[in-house]
Amino acid sequence: MITVAEHRDRVLAETTPTPVVTVCLADAAGLVLAADVASRWPTPLFDNSGMDGYAVRAADAGEGAVLRVVADVPAGSGADPAIGVGEAARIMTGAPVPSDADAVVPLEHTDLGTVITAEVPATITITRAPRVGAHVRRAGEDSAAGVVAVAAGQNLGPWQLSSIASAGHTMVPVHRAPRVAVISTGSELIDPAGEPARGQIPESNSVLLAAAVRAAGADVVRVVTVTDDETALRALLDDVDADAVILSGGASVGAFDVVKAVLDGTGTVTFGPVAMQPGKPQGFGTDASGRLVFGLPGNPVSVAATFEAFVRPALLAMAGRSDIDRPRVTRTAATGWRCPAGRTQFLPAVLDGDTIRPATAGGSGSHLVTSLALAHALAVVPAETDQVNEGDAVEVMVLS
Repeated sequence: MITVAEHRDRVLAETTPTPVVTVCLADAAGLVLAADVASRWPTPLFDNSGMDGYAVRAADAGEGAVLRVVADVPAGSGADPAIGVGEAARIMTGAPVPSDADAVVPLEHTDLGTVITAEVPATITITRAPRVGAHVRRAGEDSAAGVVAVAAGQNLGPWQLSSIASAGHTMVPVHRAPRVAVISTGSELIDPAGEPARGQIPESNSVLLAAAVRAAGADVVRVVTVTDDETALRALLDDVDADAVILSGGASVGAFDVVKAVLDGTGTVTFGPVAMQPGKPQGFGTDASGRLVFGLPGNPVSVAATFEAFVRPALLAMAGRSDIDRPRVTRTAATGWRCPAGRTQFLPAVLDGDTIRPATAGGSGSHLVTSLALAHALAVVPAETDQVNEGDAVEVMVLS
């Protein structure tokens, strides 16, 4: 068996980012920026008011001073009215500060309180004197022209998109979202709404994988279930157009493991055991068309654990992201449990404050699918550990 780290390294070594495309900001959410985006101009563009109030000369605006209001400067105005001794200009938030002014007095620091009238008042009385520069946002104080607003490799969320728009751009270079096909194999699988006969089970792996793929930011282009028929699987694979194919089931050493029979030795695809529990049988490689192929076990907990250990990091790397790992924390075991000798354990678990406990009493058995609904973490126990005792420190992969 190879270790979890060795299999992960192999997966990432064969994973390359998707092509770069240029899209509008409205279509860029959730994608990864492929090149730095620099500001076209300083931010802010000009000295502007941080408050609704009055632009003044600070030297004239002592407490109790009465100033003549000689101009009105709304947001969006290009006016630069002259302000003489003993004068002020009404100004709105975001409007350019007149060149003759060096401070803004908020409405509430005048005798008018917070009242804004349609007509400009003839005079105002200052009730609290401003300091020089008060409530003036200086040009370029956020960033200078040419400064990187958003760096390459960042996942574009609402805040990043806002920064790019403020920097003066409407189109951005991004890595295209990976296109992924999900294939569940097994003659025993039926539609979840069906009535299972003896030997049949509801098919759930494709539901899990398709949702996990979407949550990782990739596009699901195909979801299909196929029986244990080599001809049918080959035809399906020939018909799939995707950057990556994730298959569940048929990856072990059974007589009817069609995924291994069809794909083993194709391109760089190989199958073999990985020292983990659950999820020991694994297949991976690049097929003849250049797409990544993941051959996962068939049991749902194995699918969940191996997706988190290998597939999710690969999909994020394909999307151009550098932060491909779930956060990990250390917590105290609230109870003890057994671990498989010589294999890294990925145990569906529940975080409860500073403690961690198995999601079900059954442990990490690959068939214990109900544990997935209860878990929001995976306890990751090293291969050299055969027993976790109450009070032990445990590494935890946080899923939500």
